[in-house]
Amino acid sequence: MKVDRGWIWRVLLLTSLVATAIRAQDEESDVQISDADELSLNEEELKVLVAEEEEEEEVDVSGKDGGDENVSFQVIYKTPVPTGDVYFVETFDDGSLERWQLSKTVKGDADEEISKYDGKWAVEQLKENRVPGDQGLVLKSRAKHHAIAAMLARPFVFKDEPLVVQYEVNFQDGIDCGGAYIKLLSDTGSLTLEQFQDRTPYTIMFGPDKCGEDYKLHFIFRHQNPLNKDWEEKHAKRPDVDLKKFYTDRKTHLYTLVLNPDNSYEMFIDQSSVGHGSLLHDVVPPVNPLKEIDDPTDSKPQDWDERAKIPDPEAVKPDDWDEDAPAKIEDPDAVKPEGWLDEESDFIPDPNAEKPEDWDEEMDGEWEAPQIPNPACETAPGCGKWKRPMINNLEYKGKWKAPLVDNPNYQGAWKPRKISNPDYFEDLQPFMMTPIKALGLELWSMTSDIYFDNFIITSQKEVADRWASDSWGLKKLVASANEPGIFAQLMTAAEERPWLWIIYLLTVGLPVGLLVLFCWPKKADDGYAYKKTDLPQANVEEEEEEEEEEEGAANKEDKEAEATEATAAAEAAEEDEDIEDDAEDLMDEEEEEEEGEEEKEEEESTAQQPLDHEGEEEEEEEEATQESPKQTTRKRRARKD
Repeated sequence: MKVDRGWIWRVLLLTSLVATAIRAQDEESDVQISDADELSLNEEELKVLVAEEEEEEEVDVSGKDGGDENVSFQVIYKTPVPTGDVYFVETFDDGSLERWQLSKTVKGDADEEISKYDGKWAVEQLKENRVPGDQGLVLKSRAKHHAIAAMLARPFVFKDEPLVVQYEVNFQDGIDCGGAYIKLLSDTGSLTLEQFQDRTPYTIMFGPDKCGEDYKLHFIFRHQNPLNKDWEEKHAKRPDVDLKKFYTDRKTHLYTLVLNPDNSYEMFIDQSSVGHGSLLHDVVPPVNPLKEIDDPTDSKPQDWDERAKIPDPEAVKPDDWDEDAPAKIEDPDAVKPEGWLDEESDFIPDPNAEKPEDWDEEMDGEWEAPQIPNPACETAPGCGKWKRPMINNLEYKGKWKAPLVDNPNYQGAWKPRKISNPDYFEDLQPFMMTPIKALGLELWSMTSDIYFDNFIITSQKEVADRWASDSWGLKKLVASANEPGIFAQLMTAAEERPWLWIIYLLTVGLPVGLLVLFCWPKKADDGYAYKKTDLPQANVEEEEEEEEEEEGAANKEDKEAEATEATAAAEAAEEDEDIEDDAEDLMDEEEEEEEGEEEKEEEESTAQQPLDHEGEEEEEEEEATQESPKQTTRKRRARKD
């Protein structure tokens, strides 16, 4: 069967769609495994976590036994406990802010009406994908200044141990303009949390921030100039990934900063690296200034020639160079079209216009009717004075200029001379920062309900990872379990982009059309193959009558042969020669009769059979040829007898 190429392409498209759906199903089934890999869990920990999830499904999914009926997927939550040495931890699971201090001061450079740090804070559960028993710190006010801080268990001193800072953020209502970064306040000896404000000295600022369409992940540290003792902020380079999804998906994300004594740093979001570098080379402005700078007192000499090319002083303008030749000239071959109306103008005063009644000629001047296109010019090739069209002047060369040649006095681009930088210093250990004594959040936001949770400051990355698996890991599992199915996601996408309905209809209609085309039963059409080539066939009754006549003739011949043989035997003794002659004559007659009958049968069978069955006729002729020697043998035996 010959298949149209269009259907082949449709089948290939259907196959690709099915493969895509299967791949998406496989990826969805692998979510739990990939989550476990991201949480850095070993095999035993994974088994324990899976066992807990199974227990949750059996006991807590229905919302009984103290579960939250508004949560579609619940887990057994226990407040995480750090597994190593830490400088600060906070889970907010006790529902209180006893260790936290609200700022009671004002912002220094703000208007008096909005200068107070009067933004509200609360300890609440997540709005979506909540884990029963887990609570966090929530920024409740919008368009207000917020400031809150807590002391570390003991100050962190930058010596020979890494610094690991980690916490969770969830923009529950999205984010218009505002930040969710933290400040690690410096141990200055005069730190008072009640006076915490934007100008309070800090050592490190880290976390997400957004203004307009600029999505940032800050890592800023303050460095002191050892010469003049000034403090300067050093900004790490921007991450190499698109951060927008972390601000818009309304999920809880984990932010981690790791600083090492070898001056390297690395930033993580959801335990995936998004940026790394060196404190010496990958911050702006650099920690160490340049050794040499341009001499501010140096100036370019008046005779300094920076021209690489100059006009050729020996070049002379050619005699035939006409600088006054115009760029355009009238076309001398142009001819005025026939029917051109020289006396008519393109526009004429409107004959139907009337002067307004309130027209004051003293104030408004003499009234003139508005201009309208001249009707006479609509059918004519043109009106008014005819002018030849302009064409390019082949003789035009423009103003002559001497060609450029290399400048023999070229001295290169001038640069001021270098001198030693009087402010130069070299700090090879920028990691040795000011010790940290407290953690604070000093924020302004146009969006409320920003969620913070599970702060930890430690010197071991493994401790922070385990802390994340016991806290943020459960939130991620709940969010993954509450993800809408593929069908719900397709419907949501179609609501935002109505043109997707066309793709959905094509995706569903194409396989249905193919099934109907190839699998629908067709009505049989008998005799279709031979409709045009079959010849008229004899009736069945006529064939049966002809067969009976042939059988009767054959029996008659047999009887006559037997009678002839008996008579020949009886008279054999008397007339042997006559008998042989008679027998020979009789056999000849029989042969002629049999040959006539065979020719008659062949003609009848040839007339009854179709033209396209010539092969069968040849087989019958071969059979007839094979039977004739037998009959000849029988005749010879009869003669001998």
